[in-house]
Amino acid sequence: MTTFKKLAVSLTLGALFTFHVQAQTKNEAIEAYNQGVNLMKTDVQGAIGSFEKSIQISEQLGDSAADLKEKAMAVVPDLYYQQAYKSYTAKNIPAAIKDSKATIAASDKYKNDKTKDRATTLLTQLYMLQGSNYFKANENDKAIAAFDSAMLVSPDYYKALLPKAQVYSKINNAELFGQTIDQFIEKAGNDPTVPNAKKLALDFYKLAGSKANTAKKYDDAIASLNLATKYGEDKDVYYQLAKANNEKKNFNEAADLAQKGLDLETGTPEAKAKFYYELAVAQVGKGDKDSACANFKNAQYGPFVTAAKGQQTNLKCPGAAPAK
Repeated sequence: MTTFKKLAVSLTLGALFTFHVQAQTKNEAIEAYNQGVNLMKTDVQGAIGSFEKSIQISEQLGDSAADLKEKAMAVVPDLYYQQAYKSYTAKNIPAAIKDSKATIAASDKYKNDKTKDRATTLLTQLYMLQGSNYFKANENDKAIAAFDSAMLVSPDYYKALLPKAQVYSKINNAELFGQTIDQFIEKAGNDPTVPNAKKLALDFYKLAGSKANTAKKYDDAIASLNLATKYGEDKDVYYQLAKANNEKKNFNEAADLAQKGLDLETGTPEAKAKFYYELAVAQVGKGDKDSACANFKNAQYGPFVTAAKGQQTNLKCPGAAPAK
């Protein structure tokens, strides 16, 4: 046999062998795919493994197994998502987070944007749930990290900012609370939770101002209470501001603030007494004795009775008890 004939025979045998190997390998890819189909309802993880094996073999075959590869690639990300959702319904949050991340990775790998979006939404909600659980358990640093993770997954998910601000309120971190609540309000626009966020901020700064007043730290009180007014009108904020400004001898400001609080108070004369008292104190400071006398009389209710009568006596108001 000539060298040429030997070469021809060799090439023929090689082609036949390659065809046989390809046929056998394609059968293996089909078998792995069918196995994945059979496992889908009973063993999701096993089904994923079978489909990924079919994809791997199909990639080696090229165009001859392209259809099979596409079919398997279309199924795998959804199976990962099923696994993640199953962990979620079982309330296994750490496992659900892990599975959601795997779903996103598989969706990227197999170019399935729809499933990636679903997994991203689920992962975001899982971090929110995790953060809420940490918050309830007083694990505040972990709660903040979880809410940050939610926004890392979904940068436009501004709703994570509100519970994050609640954590900062809880641990009394005024600087980070202010930054976070303002970010939420700015990003939330017309979201129906914005009024709740503003009330949270107003109450936070009102409490801080009240505590500072009690501690006789009047500059701190005024600073906190002025911040409170950014988020809405509140009669008690105006009362606390009037009180602090009277202590600082800012009588014009105190009078205006006491009047604002009084205008908002629609309750009983006893409820109005504290506003009348601070208004009268401011009027004394301004040299308006007649108005002060009238308003100290209006303030004679509840805990202000003794102090208001004493002020009337000192001012020698008409009808006041004589000094002893």
